[in-house]
Amino acid sequence: MSANNPYTIDVQVTTRFVPDQSRPDDNRYVFAYTITLRNAGSVPAQLLARHWVITDANGKVEEVRGDGVVGEQPWMRPGDDYEYTSGAVLETPVGTMGGCYQMLADDGTRFEAPIPSFTLSIPRTLH
Repeated sequence: MSANNPYTIDVQVTTRFVPDQSRPDDNRYVFAYTITLRNAGSVPAQLLARHWVITDANGKVEEVRGDGVVGEQPWMRPGDDYEYTSGAVLETPVGTMGGCYQMLADDGTRFEAPIPSFTLSIPRTLH
């Protein structure tokens, strides 16, 4: 794909461990992630659905599909940003997430916006 693809959504992710909701003794590790989407294309587009693949350190894979994100289906003009925060619960202190968003451009074109795989991990503590 060239940089001037009219159907381009840039995806940036930041993550953090949520210790007050986690229970390591029960193999429950809670992570928050903030996603910033930017319509880097030339056509307005709406996020219709998401598809996540979440893998923990034991190799357990969970697929999540659903409409929109955090109950919304944002519509973005070229240059618009949309940011949301959500969470994931893993049974291990480290895991990965990745996937894609299903998008619908105003001209009727459906396309996928890939979500680059990112790591969820508890902070390393120094003693």
